[in-house]
Amino acid sequence: MIEVTAAVLIKNKHVLIGKRLENSHMGDLWEFPGGKIEANETPKECLKRELREELEIDADIHELIMETEHKYMDKTNVKIYVYKAKYRSGKFKLNDHSRIAWVEAEDFENYKFVEADLPIVEYLKNL
Repeated sequence: MIEVTAAVLIKNKHVLIGKRLENSHMGDLWEFPGGKIEANETPKECLKRELREELEIDADIHELIMETEHKYMDKTNVKIYVYKAKYRSGKFKLNDHSRIAWVEAEDFENYKFVEADLPIVEYLKNL
């Protein structure tokens, strides 16, 4: 099983999402920023690192809001640790995304998300 993290960055009732690069795995789909946990790294440390690498921002990582698992058709199992996070500093630079957007949860239906993030979408829509 691959363990990954995802950030729910909220600003004025809007959540940050990113569109994966077209030539990447699951390209052109939207996701919550985050990534794979490395050896000897906690999920919170991973998320801080991934936000720096993907978006060049610093964020405070707060409480774990949910855990979810997904099994892809190629038999890959993914466990996602989803944390509430708050932007602290840095100018957003898109290193792993073609676009980012601040979206209200009720507008998520207008974006096509990676399958593994759909439980996060549903959770946020029901808050």
